[in-house]
Parts: sequence; structure tokens; C-alpha cells
Amino acid sequence: MTELARLDHVTRRFGAVTALDDVSLEIESGRIVGLLGPNGAGKTTLLSLLQGRRRPTSGTVQLFGGSPSDHRTRAALGSTPQETALPPTLRVGEVIDFIGAHFADAVPTIALADEFGLTDLLKRQTGALSGGQKRRLSVALAFVGRPKLVLLDEPTTGLDVDARRTLWDAVRRQHDAGSTVVVTSHYLDEIEALAERVIVMGHGRVLADDSLGAVLGQVGVRMIRLRTDVADLTAPDALASLPGVVTAQPEPDGWHTLVSRDADETVVALVRSGIAFRDLAVRGATLEEAFLTLTAADALQEQN
Repeated sequence: MTELARLDHVTRRFGAVTALDDVSLEIESGRIVGLLGPNGAGKTTLLSLLQGRRRPTSGTVQLFGGSPSDHRTRAALGSTPQETALPPTLRVGEVIDFIGAHFADAVPTIALADEFGLTDLLKRQTGALSGGQKRRLSVALAFVGRPKLVLLDEPTTGLDVDARRTLWDAVRRQHDAGSTVVVTSHYLDEIEALAERVIVMGHGRVLADDSLGAVLGQVGVRMIRLRTDVADLTAPDALASLPGVVTAQPEPDGWHTLVSRDADETVVALVRSGIAFRDLAVRGATLEEAFLTLTAADALQEQN
């Protein structure tokens, strides 16, 4: 794999606010990278540094071995920001033609429109498009120049479920054709569906950076779900005090979900406790649960 981008001990401050705090990472070719984190974690700031729209307060940023602020370096970069302004009076086909004219080997307009489900919209003015249609066009434009690296910031915001999955398929095909993709998303199922590598950020720092499976394993928690007698008002406190339990969440109809760092120890203690239970199930954490655990631990560390 070839290194496409690198951040080396990068810090970016906006006045008294530290958006990125000593971040070091590399983006290598051939993968889809998922960038996760709550609002204010530093995801968009990181992308803006790679795009050359901002400079680091300290540290260095490289893109294709050069400076992101050099337009010649950025020629092999495609991106879709969270918000994109499209000329309202231009037709969809005209917008694609205009952007494609900036590249020596642009994807033909018809081919790009077909790939992203825009063929029926080519003659429509962008001002008449729905929010979801504008989003699809914005993502398509990121790929028009056959880029080596594509940065997608919340690419499916405003799309319904079917449109999101259609866009996922298009992104996968572009990746298979040679584009490396970095995608940020608040939809954790999106990262789970697309990403091979996951970077979790919090308070401007990298909390986890590994394969999807390794990030899930790094959290080291299991989810235990069981049902107790609805009338047993002591069950929530008793369950929360079991060995290995991080959190115990009561639910309707006597259900409880436990997060445990040692499911075997927790279940053995549960049996010995005398608490009446049934319908016990143990499973691994989802990406969403791993994400919440990682960011919650970071928030707790910040408070301390």
C-alpha cells in the first residue's frame, strides 16, 4: 500500500478551543476508512487540513507527499463537504461537465450520472433538486476526476434508507475501481457497512485506530440481556453491582441490558446471586456500542 496522506503531531486551535490535539495518522491506499466521533471531536477539522483549506497550528500535514495548500497536489483529491453550494440555475449535466473540465481524464458525464443514479436528472436545474438529490450530486462530483483519495464528510445526510444504500454501493464500486475513501458519518451502520479501518476521535484526539473488528474488540465489552420479575424493584441495583458490569440499563416489561467487561464472570455471579431471571442472551458489542463506550471513557477522563 502507498501512503497518500499523513498528519504528524498535528494540533489545530481556534482561539482557546483545541480542535485537534497532537494527532498523528497515515492514510494508505486501497481502503475505505471510517472516521467516527461526536460533534466537536475534530473530524471536519482534520478533513479541512487534508483539503488545504486550513493550516495546522503546529505539526505537519502531507498530501501525496506534498503540501495540501498546493493546487497541483490537490488535483488527485476529491471531496464532499457537509454542505455544498450548487449553482441553482445550472442543470445537473452542466455542473458535472463544468467540474469535469478541470481534469484531463474526467469520468464522462453520462457514466458518472448512471453510477450515482442521476441520469433522469441531467436536464434539471440544481435549484429544483430535493435535498437528497443535491447530496447525491455532491458525492458524485467528488469522483469526477478519478481521484486517488476521496474525503466524504457526512455523505448521506438527508437521504432515506434506500438512497443511502444505493450510494453505499456506488462508493464501494468507486473504491473497487481504485479510489481510497475516507468517510465521516453519524450513521454507525454506514461505517459498519463500508469501512475496513475505523478511526474513533474524541476531544480532538484519536481514541482508536484499527480494523473494524479490532476496534470492536478493543472495547472489550459484551452485551448481556435478560428478563427479571417486573415486581422485583431491587433487580436494577443488584444487576449493576454484579462483577464486571459497567452499566445496567432497565427497560420495559422487566428487561435489562448489561454492559460487562467479563461476561463469564458476570453470568456466574448472576446465577449465584439468587436473582430470578430468564431469557438470558450474551453477544458482542456493535460498532455503536463500542463507539459510545470509547467516547464515554474519554469524556470521563476529561472530567478527571
